[in-house]
Amino acid sequence: MLTLKRTVIILAASCMMYSCATKTESNPFFTEFQTEYGVPPFDKIKLEHYEPAFLKGIEEHNQQIKAIIENADAPTFDNTIVALDNSSPMLSRVSAVFFNMTDAETTDSLTALSIKLAPMLSEHSDNISLNQELFKKVDAVYQQKGALNLTTEQQRLLDKTYKSFVRSGANLNADKQARLREINKELSTLGLTFSNNILNENNDFKLFIDREADLEGLPESVRQSAAEEAKAAGQPGKWMFTLHNASRLPFLQYSANRPLREKLYNAYINRGNNDNKNNNKQIITQVVSLRLEKANLLGFDCYSNFVLDETMAKNSDTVMSFLNNLWAYALPKAKAEAAELQTLMDKEGKGEKLEAWDWWYYTEKLRKEKFNLDEEQTKPYFKLENVREGAFAVANKLYGITLTKLTDIPTYHPDVEVFEVKDADGSQLGIFYVDYFPRPGKSGGAWMSNYREQQGDIRPLVCNVGSFTKPVGDTPSLLTMDEVETLFHEFGHGLHGLLTKCTYKGVSGTSVVRDFVELPSQINEHWATEPEVLKMYAKHYQTGEVIPDSLITKILNQKTFNQGFMTTELLAAAILDMNLHNLKEVKDLDVVAFEKEAMNRLGLISAIAPRYRTTYFNHIIGGYAAGYYSYLWANVLDNDAFEAFREKGIFDQETANRFRRNVLEKGDSEEPMTLYKNFRGAEPQLEPMLKNRGMK
Repeated sequence: MLTLKRTVIILAASCMMYSCATKTESNPFFTEFQTEYGVPPFDKIKLEHYEPAFLKGIEEHNQQIKAIIENADAPTFDNTIVALDNSSPMLSRVSAVFFNMTDAETTDSLTALSIKLAPMLSEHSDNISLNQELFKKVDAVYQQKGALNLTTEQQRLLDKTYKSFVRSGANLNADKQARLREINKELSTLGLTFSNNILNENNDFKLFIDREADLEGLPESVRQSAAEEAKAAGQPGKWMFTLHNASRLPFLQYSANRPLREKLYNAYINRGNNDNKNNNKQIITQVVSLRLEKANLLGFDCYSNFVLDETMAKNSDTVMSFLNNLWAYALPKAKAEAAELQTLMDKEGKGEKLEAWDWWYYTEKLRKEKFNLDEEQTKPYFKLENVREGAFAVANKLYGITLTKLTDIPTYHPDVEVFEVKDADGSQLGIFYVDYFPRPGKSGGAWMSNYREQQGDIRPLVCNVGSFTKPVGDTPSLLTMDEVETLFHEFGHGLHGLLTKCTYKGVSGTSVVRDFVELPSQINEHWATEPEVLKMYAKHYQTGEVIPDSLITKILNQKTFNQGFMTTELLAAAILDMNLHNLKEVKDLDVVAFEKEAMNRLGLISAIAPRYRTTYFNHIIGGYAAGYYSYLWANVLDNDAFEAFREKGIFDQETANRFRRNVLEKGDSEEPMTLYKNFRGAEPQLEPMLKNRGMK
């Protein structure tokens, strides 16, 4: 996943200014970071630095905007569009660090500050985008764009800048702009509260087990990890399981205790839906309602059409047609898989009906029966450090880049590691941070973001954050196959951010449309399980033995196994997202009842829930609203794109260079379909995706 909190960098906090409590010279954000490579000085950054830096950054931003408006020269691309692109250096610095910290290492104080700052940031953003004098300057440049002899990248930046003003309400009358400001403020606070409620729900649930008999089926590594978690929670001698993926999924896969599986599963799918202090039902209802009102103000019939107007898909009808087409392939396959699992349950003679909390457990049994494979066989070959080095080695063979560990770079937590990234000619491409283990202050899931954007000669500072299986005792972090692919996925986003070569920040790196941004990440997953690549990195953590061919064959044979389930739960979430944002009337919306009715209409079987239910669907709060479909849309692109490598060889240099030059380096400097066709020579075909998911 790509975090979108960095988009708040161009936002700001109210016009209210007051004296900063921290002296200029002691606040690291007040100047360019005085560090090697310009990295954030995490060892010097303190909580009290953030708010003064935001306020001073806003003041600086306002002065830059004032200078653009008061420039007596006729508006030009350089004195208006480029000046605007460069107008918030301090705000960019503090925002990049602050919003990464609130996701990766938050505290109650940081959370409280983020809620305090949100409406102020929203107000400042509106002060910029609704500034009529500024918009007149932008509009003047836009109206003469045909005569300016702009490069393709300059044209793209101009178009994006102009449209962002229009989409932010620059053409609305004063009354509508005032209401839009109120909506934006409310949404900023509601979104933070929604996400914090999920974090609280994740941290509040703890399943303690005190009888060893209740651990039946769980591998020793899972038991050991749970014992350490319990000890850390002040319950030595017990075993503790949480809702974090690295704890929850192994329990659902292996635990023979069905009532406890049910308890854990229900706790997970009911987050935000427990009528407690973390209740998200009313919040998401308000969010959907306010988004619809915003879309209407801006001339759209529903929020999805407002969002999609700036994507490859262009409108809701295109997306819904795409999703419904895939649904016709996915649901029958999921039903066939459910029937297989039920047959397996029937053999046990307990008279039990397949339920959602049974799916992972019986899938794991069926995997072992059909392919003689379970994850306890593969995990010893997937030591996290080896997998990471494998991802780095693939990038080296494809693009000639190298990543070298740095030991003297300040970090915000001991888990964080830092690498210098260099091109084949020795030139520096950027700095890359990794932070892979779950913690109470970290949001669940995995993502990529930036501490600094690429711009001209300024190279980026990129981070990958995950929540993978932690080391236990003398046993290192051993990854599941899903975690292996997630690491490669996020590193694909990282490559998009690191290899970018754009002149302007506004179009560089991952600043691309939502349904194109997952192409670099998802294509990178393909290399993870290629036999040639597995032999490069999959080595037994104890013996150093390279993964045997017999195990590779088993991994490949089960690639399409359980894909009906995987595709259906993802599709269900994507359709739920679209249904919520296709609404043209939100009065008396009960989101739980709405979700149930939507899934019933689809014919979703009871043994499968949407991958994300409404009350914990963080993607639709954090930038993927009416955009969750993009994982599947990009899956069409990535499968079609990887065929180009299959045709010539997975490390074919000509193909890799074409992908680098036309996709990874280009950011949003051209239309995404143009970039894709420049690489592939044609528009993407659906067939490779259906084939790789076992649908055809």
